[in-house]
Amino acid sequence: MRLGALEAGGTKMVCAVGDETGKILEQISIPTVAPGKTIPQMIEYFRKVKIDALGIGCFGPIDPDRNSATYGYITSTPKLAWRDYNIVGAFKETLSCPVGFDTDVNSSVLGEVTFGQAKGKNCVVYVTIGTGVGAGVFIEGKLLHGMLHPEAGHVLIQKRSNDQYQGKCPYHRNCLEGLAAGPAIEERWGQKAAVLKEREEVWDLEGYYISQALSGYILTLSPEMIILGGGVMHQEQLFPIIRNYVKEILNGYIKTRELEHMEKYIVPASLKDNQGIMGCLELARRASADNCAFL
Repeated sequence: MRLGALEAGGTKMVCAVGDETGKILEQISIPTVAPGKTIPQMIEYFRKVKIDALGIGCFGPIDPDRNSATYGYITSTPKLAWRDYNIVGAFKETLSCPVGFDTDVNSSVLGEVTFGQAKGKNCVVYVTIGTGVGAGVFIEGKLLHGMLHPEAGHVLIQKRSNDQYQGKCPYHRNCLEGLAAGPAIEERWGQKAAVLKEREEVWDLEGYYISQALSGYILTLSPEMIILGGGVMHQEQLFPIIRNYVKEILNGYIKTRELEHMEKYIVPASLKDNQGIMGCLELARRASADNCAFL
């Protein structure tokens, strides 16, 4: 089976072809501009490679509710050109194949539990920290949606008393994304994260804020593993800082074998930054299977 995968990001659209084993046969990247320019290029690509089904992991917010009139839409995104855009419909109408659809972070956690280090686990949280912050949750064998889908990058964080930075998020200044995403790091310190690697105070503050959010996820969702991805998490010195602060915040309240081995509990992504694409391949496989079930 030839499966298409679309990891739809705010900066670029990664299109790929693979199979149900998660093997990626080829992929391309297309800049994210307005739908009228970006969508036709992607449709042309998927027509040429001839796919049986397509999986889309998309920036949000989106509507993943199959019973909703706006299922498959990108909804209240700050990327105004894409607001209220029917991205699933655009591909269904032109490619005439089943289309699976979810958030980009849910597709990443799906990639990890299907093909990566989280295989066999019942509850996993995947957090991406880059241009924005988002979280995907796999729980009891399903991707978590609820009334919409998790927007866990916007949980509120207690600021350090000496941190005078006002926050980058226009909705809530002291949320995780507003204080710890890549643009917040650059605005607070005056340089991009990659240039700040040797500045210990940068990463201590970053790790402290991330650990607050993770501690909240641990207390509410009780995940068996937390996976951290995204450009900011390429700063590997963050991992021991985060693990230590999580231990300090939890203060011994929860005692499990997972928390006794933090180095195996809060971990980097395992699929060479392909977890999102591989999750989209699984979304496509599931969409194909669902379509066959109704034939």
